[in-house]
Amino acid sequence: MISTLDADLPTAPRVDRNPPTQFAFRFSVLYFGMFCLLNSYIPFALFGILSQWTRRYTGPWNMSLTDPVTGWVGRTVFGVDAVQHADSGAGDQAAVWVLVFCLLIVATVGTAVWTAFDRRTSHPRLSAWFTLFLRVCLGGQMLGFGFAKLIPTQMPGPTLAQLLQPYGEMSPASVLWLQVGSSYPYEMTLGAVEVVAGLLLFVPRTAVLGAAVSLASTAQILVLNMTFDIPEKLLAAHLLLISLVLLAPYLRRLVNVFVLDRACEPLTQPPLFTDNRKNRIALWIQVALGLWIAVGSGYDRWVVWQEQYGAASPKSELYGIWEVRGFTLDGLSVPPLTTDENRWQRLVFDDPGQATYQRMNGELVLVQAAFRPAGQLELTTMANGEVGRPFATLTTEQPTPDRLSLHGTLNDRSVTITLDRVDPSAFTLRSRGFHWVQDYPYFR
Repeated sequence: MISTLDADLPTAPRVDRNPPTQFAFRFSVLYFGMFCLLNSYIPFALFGILSQWTRRYTGPWNMSLTDPVTGWVGRTVFGVDAVQHADSGAGDQAAVWVLVFCLLIVATVGTAVWTAFDRRTSHPRLSAWFTLFLRVCLGGQMLGFGFAKLIPTQMPGPTLAQLLQPYGEMSPASVLWLQVGSSYPYEMTLGAVEVVAGLLLFVPRTAVLGAAVSLASTAQILVLNMTFDIPEKLLAAHLLLISLVLLAPYLRRLVNVFVLDRACEPLTQPPLFTDNRKNRIALWIQVALGLWIAVGSGYDRWVVWQEQYGAASPKSELYGIWEVRGFTLDGLSVPPLTTDENRWQRLVFDDPGQATYQRMNGELVLVQAAFRPAGQLELTTMANGEVGRPFATLTTEQPTPDRLSLHGTLNDRSVTITLDRVDPSAFTLRSRGFHWVQDYPYFR
């Protein structure tokens, strides 16, 4: 007699395939299998809490493995230098595009050879395990991206210096980042949807729903990446395709429910084993793995929030936007002319160890700021990631919390600068808030 619990276990769906479907299945196994294993972001998500110690080794791809291949193919086939830039986190580098081309070639040839030597019409066990593999890969990415928004660290709010930057000078990517980061509730809602999708993928009974939610979410991500020129188009497109691959066996039944208003068979996942007990153990392992990744992603983002973006994160000793009220160079007062190349308009202190000064023409210049004993401040140029020599050595005095005086040398000339603190809430972006009742729209 079959117990009630055993009766609830999924039964294997029909897996016989016609030649085109069989070719597509085998191609998917080879192509997405290689893509997910070579994209280090995907397997490293499985480390959970341990990702705190493994993050230093992650990147868009395993560069030491793929650089020789992409370098040769890039030079020979496309005439480009297709070697990964280790200092870039962009996923749309030339080397990544070349590697995707290589994967397509290998998967196509491998599928042809596989089909020539394997006459089977179905692969029920491989189908079950490949489905699980894709669910884990997609679910891990959805949890990682989701917690990065649910704990709003992926798209933080505008920095103090960014509040001074003219809108027209921003790149489309900056516009998107700051638009989302300016509303933490909106960003957290986006993250919550992605987290829910990821968690659903780790439970066999809800995996189809998780794939459907992931499809909608990754479609939005891809559209944003395409229209705002975010350099993660390839990854977003592949996550969307993985969602479609997971939904493909159920498309007819989903159409019956949502389009034709017909009865639908259960949307069950293919069983991994023929033994019910092993399937139950596998179910709990999948759930535990999902929780492990979720806890790791959440903890990682919480640490980033505490250390970089949250209210308790470290701030500069002189945190704030300081408006220059007086600027004396070599004993002579310098008037606030927009054509003056020496005078400053504002000085901004935000993150520890950095400062930004604004020239009279509005240009913002990021510099390194080192606070020394006895109120000494050294400002050092930063060009192409390299630190130059100090160009300003200043003594700081703060007679009141909102008044700052700097005197010392600037570019080997004596200087005295007096500044007043600017209230950040004076910016409309920070002060406008939320209103239920508005007789007129508020655009400024």
